[in-house]
Amino acid sequence: MLNQGYGKIINTASMAIVLQNPYFNYYRSGVVKLTQTLGTEWIDRGVKVNCISPGIVDTPLIRSKDLRPLVRRWLVDIPAGRLAQATDLQAAVVYLASEASDYMTGHNLVIEGGQSLW
Repeated sequence: MLNQGYGKIINTASMAIVLQNPYFNYYRSGVVKLTQTLGTEWIDRGVKVNCISPGIVDTPLIRSKDLRPLVRRWLVDIPAGRLAQATDLQAAVVYLASEASDYMTGHNLVIEGGQSLW
């Protein structure tokens, strides 16, 4: 990408860093800081580096019987009233990969239904 003078890098962290979750904070914060550093270092070479930080995503594992009580507790903390769907994240990735985001770099796009607003 650096040699061709154009590219998009999209990293994935977690909204847990916004909530200061100690279990995820250390290594996911590293992903965000790497995104910010490379985003500023490489923009003049045509490469934009951004990141998405998803909230809790609705997956088959999340739907398991054992996790139902935990999911109900999580939903209380999510203003959107639902878990993220894969399509919620896909739309963000399409945007970050497209020319529509050419002026954006070093950004962490948090997609969590408002959970970090509480």
